[in-house]
Parts: sequence; structure tokens; C-alpha cells
Amino acid sequence: MFHLFGYDHMNEEDKAAMREKEELALAKAGLLREDSDSVLIQMARQAMEAAYVPYSHYQVGACLLCDDGRMFTGCNVENASYGLSLCAECGLVSDLIASGGGRLVAFSCCNKLGELLMPCGRCRQLLYEHGGPDLLVDTPAGVLPMREVLPQAFGPDDLAHVADHADSAESSQQ
Repeated sequence: MFHLFGYDHMNEEDKAAMREKEELALAKAGLLREDSDSVLIQMARQAMEAAYVPYSHYQVGACLLCDDGRMFTGCNVENASYGLSLCAECGLVSDLIASGGGRLVAFSCCNKLGELLMPCGRCRQLLYEHGGPDLLVDTPAGVLPMREVLPQAFGPDDLAHVADHADSAESSQQ
């Protein structure tokens, strides 16, 4: 995952820094490069078994890897009021934040058959917030960076830009 398969869109200096982070994350997680995909998918499938889905019976599990090697899993949780149901990604991001946060580098999500799933729009935004454009997502079409899964994403930088602009305008008026 995360640039492990030669995804190369950065300059050489950025690429070297990313490779260093990859090795650190994999080592902390006790993974080898070739094992990382299967481990994420296996953990997502294991999490899926805990899904609470009395209405749709559609189990979903998800797993993510942080840049410090920690891994988090989540499963979907349905509610009789369908709009209050939680996707698997909501649980794992909540778990991430509750444990002190971190930067996401790789993500997998699958159904009961082990088929890779695309995150819904809300979850893409949630994952982008904590992984940014370089978060690698397992998709049915292969591993894709979040910038391709959620093009033209809105994120923390957009808010900071507006806040910086407002601060500049306020300073110039004084």
C-alpha cells in the first residue's frame, strides 16, 4: 500500500521521505511490504464480523494504517432510523481520534464476500480529513490515492486559507 507499488507522483526528495515513513509504519505494525495489503483486508474482514446489521444484513468492515504503524478497524452499525446508521469508517476514525489521532496512510474496506468496497461520499470526506490527498485506498480498480477517489476535496487547508484571509483583512483595516 501507500506508494509501495511504485505509485510515483512526487519529486525524488518527497519520494525518499515517503519511503522512510512507509518502512517505519510497516516495521511498527510488524508487516512486510508484500503482506501489508492482505493484512489490512484480513483485519477489515475480521472487523466486519462484528457489524450490527439487523435490517440490511449487509456487513462491512474497514481497516486503516497510520503513519506510526498503528492499525484501526471498524464495522458498520445500523439503526432503525436508517439515517442514524454508522459506516465502518466512522467507527475506525473515532477510535483513531480517541487514541490520540494520527495521519492515515492506507485504507481498505470490504463486504461479507471479501470484495473491496468504495467508501461513500461522507466517508471519503472523513478519511480525507485525516489522511489527505496521499492516503492510499484499496478499491475494486486497484490502489488509488485519495486525490483520485475524492477529487477537488474540501479540507482543513481551505478553512485555514479563509481564516488567514480574514485575519489579513482585519489587520489592514486597523
